[in-house]
Amino acid sequence: MVLSNMTPPVFIFVGHSNSGKTTLIERLIPELIRRGLRVATIKHAHHKVQLDTEGKDSWRYKNAGAAFSMLVTTNKLQLVADADEEREPAQLAMRFLGEADIVLAEGFSRAPGSKIEVLRRALGKPPRCEIGDGLIAIATDCPEIYPELPHFALDDLEMLVDFLLQYTHRT
Repeated sequence: MVLSNMTPPVFIFVGHSNSGKTTLIERLIPELIRRGLRVATIKHAHHKVQLDTEGKDSWRYKNAGAAFSMLVTTNKLQLVADADEEREPAQLAMRFLGEADIVLAEGFSRAPGSKIEVLRRALGKPPRCEIGDGLIAIATDCPEIYPELPHFALDDLEMLVDFLLQYTHRT
């Protein structure tokens, strides 16, 4: 089931640390694949991460001034590029993830886009985003939060995937 040959739809999963964003995305991926989709993910890290090893070839290319360096093995590839400016999930998807049918991004709570908040009562925190921030649904055990939005149980993968696919065809 290919959705489009253009920029894939991007859904941004937001929430506080330890709310279950990664686990939810990890569990959604097989359900989307089961429905015939090629899934890509984008993770926003709030801290610096070492993506390349000093002294290795791709590191040397970047160090020499290459704008991008791609390492390709027999079964994987990794792109390393400087991120001097804040990149938004939609920009990244358009530029690098055109072969995907759908993109699930994690974090990026301040970026524009369609967001699903992951909110657990046990964390005792308010929602990270407001409806005006692009929130389209909530995966939660807190039915009283934003009752005007669609709510999904944290383990209701089929219903959430149905919603994402229906929402994709609306936009």
